[in-house]
Amino acid sequence: MHTTPRTRPRIAARAAVTGALLSLLLSACGGGTAGGAGGESAAPGADRRSIILVTPNPVGTNRFLQLGVAGAEAAAKELGAEFKLYESSDPTGIAQNVDAAVRARPTLIVGIGFNFDDVFATVPKQHPGRQFLQVDSCAKPQAPNLTCLSFKEHEAAYLAGVEAGLLTKSGKIGVVAALDTPFIHRWIDPFFAGAKSVNGKVTGTALYVGGNNPFSDPVRAKAQAQTLIGRGVDVIAAAASAGNPGVFEAAAAAGAKAFGVDVNECPSSPGTVIDNVLKRVDVAEAAAIKEIVGGKAGGAKVYGLAEDGVGVVALTGDLASAQCTVAEHPDVVAKVKQVRDEIVAGRITVADPLAG
Repeated sequence: MHTTPRTRPRIAARAAVTGALLSLLLSACGGGTAGGAGGESAAPGADRRSIILVTPNPVGTNRFLQLGVAGAEAAAKELGAEFKLYESSDPTGIAQNVDAAVRARPTLIVGIGFNFDDVFATVPKQHPGRQFLQVDSCAKPQAPNLTCLSFKEHEAAYLAGVEAGLLTKSGKIGVVAALDTPFIHRWIDPFFAGAKSVNGKVTGTALYVGGNNPFSDPVRAKAQAQTLIGRGVDVIAAAASAGNPGVFEAAAAAGAKAFGVDVNECPSSPGTVIDNVLKRVDVAEAAAIKEIVGGKAGGAKVYGLAEDGVGVVALTGDLASAQCTVAEHPDVVAKVKQVRDEIVAGRITVADPLAG
């Protein structure tokens, strides 16, 4: 785990208070030995209200992880809690950081992504006195002290597909995704379905980044986008996280268009990005953290279009200044609003690839 600049001042200040707490903090940052199920011994001040967020990868330029950090920090500030960030770099690091977090005895331990499925399938059960929150996935079987937060990404991806179907000129659209998994197909299959719902002649092709770093490899993502463009694709949805800039670069060079994910990525490539499949991780995560700390823990919390947990920039109030090219097509924006309302009302059901 890499201690970020945000946590260093806190660590330095509290280290001066007591040697016992210094040892605890060093252990949490990987300086101590890992412990098992019995590693919950009390330490001075260890039970003060605090939140530890563990990431599967270094945050860096990963917009999704940045949203996770922002949500946890916002909740901690509102609750008057201490916030610590533990960044992992591989599965072993995730396990070590979760173990260190348990030893630190925080009010809540948050893990982001499916990378925590294995460790959260066992650790919460081993530590029933701790509360855990898994964002964007849910370990099975789910322990009573594990709260899961998920999103209906497929609903927003469908809306982006509607835009793509109305705006493609070649009739060929594509997706560059990080991995070929059922979860990531939530950004792929509904995108194609949405496009075909308004343009029956559309064909869709998905290519995958893969490799050792599928969520942060703009070079491989760019290469896959170039392959799609070479096949006549003129609209590409980027679902490769920190690899998305590579997709935008390829699209801009070829005069093609693209879609971003998670946040508004239109400003990163003006004139190229049509819209984004928004995922309001920060807002939903902050709300979930406050509920858990307030005593409403366990179970699953799901955010879709109806809960304003997902969406597209076309539906936001700042579209005019968002630098997304969909703003140039008011007819497309009107259609997206209509489809959104029909999904929320239950008149349109978007198939969830995770549901089988």
